[in-house]
Amino acid sequence: WWAACHGHSHPKLVAAAKKQATTMSHVMFGGLTHRPAIELAEKLLKLAGPGFDAIFYSDSGSVSVEVAIKMALQYQQAKGHPERTRLATWRGGYHGDTRAPMTVCDPEGGMHSLWTGQWTPQVFADKPPARGATEEERARYLAHFDSLIDDSVAGIIIEPVVQGAGGMRFHDHELLVGLRKLCDKHGILLIADEIATGFGRAGDLFTTQAAGVVPDIMCLGKALTGGYMTLSATLTTRHVAETISNGAAGCFMHGPTFMGNPLACAVADASLALLAENRWQAQVSAIEAQLKQELLPLAALPKVADVRVLGAIGVVEMREPVDVAELQRGFVERGVWIRPFGKLIYLMPPYIIEAEQLSRLTAAVAAAAR
Repeated sequence: WWAACHGHSHPKLVAAAKKQATTMSHVMFGGLTHRPAIELAEKLLKLAGPGFDAIFYSDSGSVSVEVAIKMALQYQQAKGHPERTRLATWRGGYHGDTRAPMTVCDPEGGMHSLWTGQWTPQVFADKPPARGATEEERARYLAHFDSLIDDSVAGIIIEPVVQGAGGMRFHDHELLVGLRKLCDKHGILLIADEIATGFGRAGDLFTTQAAGVVPDIMCLGKALTGGYMTLSATLTTRHVAETISNGAAGCFMHGPTFMGNPLACAVADASLALLAENRWQAQVSAIEAQLKQELLPLAALPKVADVRVLGAIGVVEMREPVDVAELQRGFVERGVWIRPFGKLIYLMPPYIIEAEQLSRLTAAVAAAAR
């Protein structure tokens, strides 16, 4: 689900876990380091490309966002801007289930609306225009976003190109370029939550990289370990890392017990090797072509509002919320496991899926849509 890009029980990932478990399963990553963390860091920084120089490991995607937000706030404190205590984002987003990430999820339609009013409200722009927007539409939207940024804003956080659990909405890479310019204009940080999109899921290794944008902070998780272990990484620039470390605190004030877990780092290192070995670009491209061929015709059905495909993501949006329990019974009867939510029936299959297996999934989605 979202993360298992290599499928289940891949022998190379199992072997990496077994080997590391016989060496050292865990040690507190405070004042100590170890080979799996170092090797993974070197590989991640190389993949992320020029601009990133530092990594903070934590144990889940939500915590990586928590770390990113904390970084942005501590950065602004170190820069002499303690008044910058809020984040700007757009509606329709989802960033995780711990406290700070919940505050930047969609405040009304999201799963965390229960907590509205219980913490400092963040700054919310309208939902971004859908993928394929005109240059004029994008410019108008960015002007709207710009108008909301005041002296209380420390940074902008977004899910680039794909809004995941908030609605599986796709938007243009060009919006990322515009947001980067807004952050530079206001002296604030750009945080890219690539937890769901990272490592090829949306057709790019990283969507920000494909847009030619270097965020100040980037969050990674899910497919980082191929979905085998819980691990996340928050990448940042040398400027941000050194500004934080040279501030009054003297270091970044966060230290979870299982940060940099050797077992998870070893599996992640093996997962990144598999991505290269399995030619993920060709795999994702083939999945995208097949999803378009087999799902796009469903747009003609009367109960279907929209069908959209990007990379290894296929989404059928219904006009009304679906009966999840009923649909899942039908899926299980067909021998598949698909997890719809809201109005959405979607697929995010492993990259190693074979064409006939994917057709079995799309046929089940088509039956449900009918």
